[in-house]
Amino acid sequence: MNRIQSVFKNRKDNEKLMGLFITAGYPDLDSTTDLILGFEKNGADIIELGMPFSDPLADGPTIQHSSDVAIQNGITMNRIFRMVQKVRKESEIPIILMGYMNPVLRYGVQNFTQKAAEAGVDGLIIPDIPLEEDGMIKEHAKKNSLDVIHLVAPNTSDARMKLADENSQGFVYCVSVTGVTGARDGDEVSKSVSRFIERVRANITTNPVMVGFGIKSYKDAKSIASNADGFIVGSALIDTIKTHYPNEGWQSELFSFVHSLKFGN
Repeated sequence: MNRIQSVFKNRKDNEKLMGLFITAGYPDLDSTTDLILGFEKNGADIIELGMPFSDPLADGPTIQHSSDVAIQNGITMNRIFRMVQKVRKESEIPIILMGYMNPVLRYGVQNFTQKAAEAGVDGLIIPDIPLEEDGMIKEHAKKNSLDVIHLVAPNTSDARMKLADENSQGFVYCVSVTGVTGARDGDEVSKSVSRFIERVRANITTNPVMVGFGIKSYKDAKSIASNADGFIVGSALIDTIKTHYPNEGWQSELFSFVHSLKFGN
């Protein structure tokens, strides 16, 4: 059983697992490891570590900005792997690399999956790989015990949801709204998401379900993830960093926000 499977197996009744997305190398190269460890101490159960890319198709302005800053800071794939290795000296929190296929292809799929596994990565989310083409990474991921996690959205057909379930390991990522990443008005999301999650639950029966896109508070998380196994927050986290960095105490402000997302206080 890998780290992702373990965290779902050990989930307490009615507990909603919290996944947090952070762009590797944002706001600076030295902070990523400390942020991951601080997130875990304040309630994070899963980390999605973003691999910055110059043309992020699924990301809104907030995460685009963080990727631009990280690239300017000099982030590389090898530096990302070293960040994960550093975390692994202190923590067993599941780490999923999230990003686009171009940098993976440039690095070499076989080399990438091997180095990721050696560093201590547990899974991959590559939003721009269609289900029909995930063979380009799936076999290499399987050889290196990396879970490949697929996304479904409100405009995903029932048949395609079942296909995503069959081809995913770890969990299925439910995009709560159509469109790019970004914090949205909680009421806007919660009104549409309940019917969507009902359909997800009818079609995704093998994997746990995590819901993301548009969550920016404990109230949002509780409402949007009420019928899911957990929730994922990214843009609201990046926005909080952008608001406070590099002021004194910016990490404390961020960790306080993370704690409030999970526990409501």
